[in-house]
Amino acid sequence: MDTSIQIGKEGEDKACQYLKDKGYQILERNYKAGKNEIDIIARHDGMIVFVEVKTRSTDLFAPPERAVNSAKQKAIIKVANSYIIQHNIEAEARFDIVAIVTQKGQTKINHIENAFWALPN
Repeated sequence: MDTSIQIGKEGEDKACQYLKDKGYQILERNYKAGKNEIDIIARHDGMIVFVEVKTRSTDLFAPPERAVNSAKQKAIIKVANSYIIQHNIEAEARFDIVAIVTQKGQTKINHIENAFWALPN
């Protein structure tokens, strides 16, 4: 398996465990709509939470969450809208980022709640 794919999968596993430990109920992983995907869909405190996970082996150049640019946010929002419609979700939704850096055997997790919003065009 490609190293970056493996790092990403391990990061998603760590993010899921982290969220479960915080009381989140994981509903879906790697949910696809068209060519886009959301890493984790969870329920927490009555809200539906769409989570993008970014994992890096170093944050020397930039923190992982910086990779969630406006184009990536638009893609996530598109998939979220599809999920909400398909599953007839009436709960309030939010978009989180879980940024993970694993280096020298240490893992640092930064959970950013309400990292971005779905604003009307």
